[in-house]
This record gives sequence, C-alpha cells and structure tokens, in this order.
Amino acid sequence: MGKKQKLTLFDVINYIVFILLALIIIIPIWKVVVDSFNAVGVYKFQLWPSDPTFAGYLTIMSTAKLARPFINSVVTTIIGTLIGLIMATLGGYVLCQYEMPGRNLFSYFLLFTMIFSGGMIPEYLVMKQLGLVDNMWILVVKHGMNVYNLVLMKNFFEGIPGSLYEAAELDGCSPMKTFTSVVLPLSKAALASIGLMFAVTIWNDYSTVQIYITNPTQVNFQYQLRVMIMDGDTPTTAYKVSQNTLYYASIVCAILPFMVAYPFLQKYFVTGVNAGAVKE
Repeated sequence: MGKKQKLTLFDVINYIVFILLALIIIIPIWKVVVDSFNAVGVYKFQLWPSDPTFAGYLTIMSTAKLARPFINSVVTTIIGTLIGLIMATLGGYVLCQYEMPGRNLFSYFLLFTMIFSGGMIPEYLVMKQLGLVDNMWILVVKHGMNVYNLVLMKNFFEGIPGSLYEAAELDGCSPMKTFTSVVLPLSKAALASIGLMFAVTIWNDYSTVQIYITNPTQVNFQYQLRVMIMDGDTPTTAYKVSQNTLYYASIVCAILPFMVAYPFLQKYFVTGVNAGAVKE
C-alpha cells in the first residue's frame, strides 16, 4: 500500500477554482431549464419551478412556426453529418496513400481553401446557380466538405500501423476493402469526434440561413429562435403559458440534443481529436 498523497494548498485552490467555474456554467443553464417548466414568468433564480407545466414544450410541438424549423434542423443535421463523414473519411484515406500520383498537389489545393475564400458575393452566386437559395439543403451542401475535419481524419489514418495495411494487402484486400474492413473499425474515436463537429456546426448554423434563406418554411430552428426572441415574433398558444416560459423552452430544445449526446461521446471526442491533431 502506498502512502496517501497529502493535499497541498495548490490542490485546494485548484478545486475551488474549478468548482466556481462549474457553478458559473451550470447555474445559468439550470435557470433556463427551471424557467422552461414554470408557467409563471419569473426573473429571479429558482431551484424548482413554482408552477410546473409542460405547456412550453407542448406549444413548440403543436405550433408549425416552431415545429417545422425544428424538423428542418434535425433532418439537415443528420444528413449533413453523414455526408460530411463520408467525404472526410474517403478524402483522408485517399490523401494518406503515398503512392497516389498528384497527392501533394491535391493536398496543397485543399489547404489553400482553408486560408483563402472566394468571398461572400461569388459564393452567393454559385449557390444561386445551384438552386440552393431559399433551400434548407444549403446547410447540407455547404458543410458537407470540411477540409479541417478531412485533415484530422488523414492524420488519424496515418497513425494506424502500416503493418495492418500490408497484412490486408497480403490477404487480397482491395484498397476499398481495406478501408471498410480495417480502417473504419479502428476509427470509431475519430468518427465520433468529427461527426460531433459536423453535427454541432450544422445544428448551430445561423448566418447561412440569414444570408441565403427568406422562405419561412425552409429556415432552421436556431434562426426561428432568434427571430422569436429578438423580434418578439412569438406564436399564439392555446396553453396557459407565459412568453418567457416559451422562450426558455425553445432554448432548451435548441441545446438539448447535444447536452444528451455529448456525455456519451466525450471519451471518443477527446481521444479522436488528440489522435488526429498530434502526429509523431
């Protein structure tokens, strides 16, 4: 049995600082959650709702002005994340093939796009030619290819021992068979972390909707939430609920998917980012 480590002054201060930081983060979130279940709008902090109700969430689900943008966000996030993962994994796998002709040129071309952009006006004209203006699928197309995530996947694939690639080749595996049978099963951490990056980016995208979409049936939930809160465009409701309750219920719906998913993906997220970002 080893000796117990003594608690130093630094440890005590460290614990206090992190506890304070945790409270600073948790208290505002807890207030939003509590107020979303409170039928009476209050401005003070409460540990529990004084008049509990689910009317705020029932209003969101029954009001087309809020329900349709929420469905749009869910659909575009799921499809955009899947397409982004396909593009990032295939692109990263191709770029880690050292014998591929033009590999360096193609890599420099992709990295160039991370530094320089054509600008907002040329981008808008391209999206208009593609028929993506006033179309929610612009969120899928615009974020379907992310060079930063592609580079992370490439670095992760390069960290896989070369002997595994050689063994797969000796067993008669084609490059695609090696990718699906060897590379992908070993890349769960990277797929989880990069998939979370894609999902968060698409789900929280507000500026793209503001620039390209004016049709109210094509906007996402984040944009509609901003319009509702900042412009006072609140829907009428048959439930007895205050406008503040509806505001807070909408905010909870906006952050709930990733509040639920992140604790389960945290270990994969940390492992995947470190593996893809650090190269020996």
